Amino acid sequence: MQNNQTQIPVKPQRRVSGTLYTPAEIHEIFRRFSVQRPEPKGELEHVNTFTLLVAVMLSAQATDAGVNKATRALFAIADTPQKMVDLGEETVGDYIRTIGLWRNKAKNAILLSQALIDNFGGEVPGNRDALMTLPGVGRKTANVVLNMAFGQPTMAVDTHILRIGNRIGLAPYKTPDEIEAKLVKIIPAEFMMHAHHWLILHGRYVCKARTPDCINCVIADICKSAQKTNAIPAPLVRIED
Repeated sequence: MQNNQTQIPVKPQRRVSGTLYTPAEIHEIFRRFSVQRPEPKGELEHVNTFTLLVAVMLSAQATDAGVNKATRALFAIADTPQKMVDLGEETVGDYIRTIGLWRNKAKNAILLSQALIDNFGGEVPGNRDALMTLPGVGRKTANVVLNMAFGQPTMAVDTHILRIGNRIGLAPYKTPDEIEAKLVKIIPAEFMMHAHHWLILHGRYVCKARTPDCINCVIADICKSAQKTNAIPAPLVRIED
């Protein structure tokens, strides 16, 4: 089996300010992620940009799998802002009752849809500031939509990225905004388009919340985490989604 890992340059480099890593190490981390998942996909199911926006809004404090289970039937009958408004808050709530905070989210789904109709001609805007005027839409949700629907190289910091940034010392800061700012600054431009997906998937399936799965980590040799239990990187092979 071919090993796609490369050696970090022997010539010493300074660590990037605010991280535990050198520029070469950061490049290599994301290069390996790019080999592992060349075209990573978000796991929220949607049929268009509007349903993506609603799904991301609903995913706060909920799992993607849980959101997908609740929204399949909803999006089959309400795939535009007008159709969502026509359903009404109570009916939307019936569809998403299994999702955490469903009452408030049902309300926001209607308010968000009405705001799109009133202010944006029923279309989802491709601008962060405009997106963040919508009920229930914060910076993370806006960044996901801009990345997935509009192809913008944004960094959407969720709980996985917040954890990884601190655990491995890539961006050890307290708030999502601080972590976003640091990651956008240090991740090489060639990797920014998919960087947040790579970090999320790494956190979901390898660098897990309770116990990191260091044996199956492709960056185990580079990782600076104090919790690391293994320093031998897993074979770098493509994962078929």
